[in-house]
Amino acid sequence: MILIRRQTGFTLIEMMIAVIVIGILAAIAVPAYQDYVRKARRADALDSLMYIQNLQEKWRANNSTYSDSLSDIGFTGTTSVDGYYGLALSGASATGFTATATAQGAQSSDTDCASITITVSADNPRGVKGGTSANCW
Repeated sequence: MILIRRQTGFTLIEMMIAVIVIGILAAIAVPAYQDYVRKARRADALDSLMYIQNLQEKWRANNSTYSDSLSDIGFTGTTSVDGYYGLALSGASATGFTATATAQGAQSSDTDCASITITVSADNPRGVKGGTSANCW
């Protein structure tokens, strides 16, 4: 009687095909994931800009002009809460101001929204939202 042994396991070719398929899937998935993360981090800037706008309105209720300093209105530091954006105020007057969030660190690769702004004026008390791209807000 002849015994026939059955081979178990994978051949080298089968393993290489599996590795190639995984590599192709990773090449597609990783950039898509990184793009999603960049877009999600924009919420850090938007949240900070809206918070600054609220603090500015509170400041303006008690003073004759908007403040040109983040520390005057009670905002601590010059970066957003999670640190992905640098924040600045400009053009402060009795009738308006501009708050700007500029991408920094890991978020600086987001060239679509490297800079996000909100400009409040007498004509637009809710603020005109802008940025590097129209899709930032």
